[in-house]
Amino acid sequence: MAKMMGPRFKQCRRLGLNVCGHPKAMKRAAKGSARNDKKLSDYGTQLLEKQRLRAYYGVMEKQFANYFEKASKSKELTGFALIKLLECRLDNLVYRLGFANSIRQARQMVVHGHILVNGKKVDIPSFNVSVGDEIKLREKSQKNPMFKENFESSILNVLPYISKNEADFSGTLLRYPERNEVPIEINEVLVVEYYSKN
Repeated sequence: MAKMMGPRFKQCRRLGLNVCGHPKAMKRAAKGSARNDKKLSDYGTQLLEKQRLRAYYGVMEKQFANYFEKASKSKELTGFALIKLLECRLDNLVYRLGFANSIRQARQMVVHGHILVNGKKVDIPSFNVSVGDEIKLREKSQKNPMFKENFESSILNVLPYISKNEADFSGTLLRYPERNEVPIEINEVLVVEYYSKN
């Protein structure tokens, strides 16, 4: 299974955006180190925005292109449909619920079988979570101090489209998110323009 590896902070500095969510990611960012510090063509700007969105969710190129194709067949605006598909990935929702402190850690938790969806073990990070699905930390994993601390320390960081239940280490996707509720700094129109030229 292919996955995005490589130094996260270096990637954030290159993209000129804190895509990994770590508070220290942009600490060493210097002027001239990011791609957008240089004058970019329209294509270069669109490509950069596509790379940023891909990095936010830790998705490989081919898989990302598949998501775009699926989104382009939606009745909604393609850019928003794409973000909605990415936002409802299991690894992303494990991260949003606060079980993990990064998308990479969330992915690893899913692959190692720590997560249950509606009471059943799911170990596929790209699993598409539907509205009403309950995501829960496996009972044995609830004793893990790192997972417990992650979840409890993020209990107040709740997005309006998900609910968290501190008592039983679970959360539910209440509804699909609105675009302004998704906590990413992306101009998805540029991503759509990038694919429309290819």
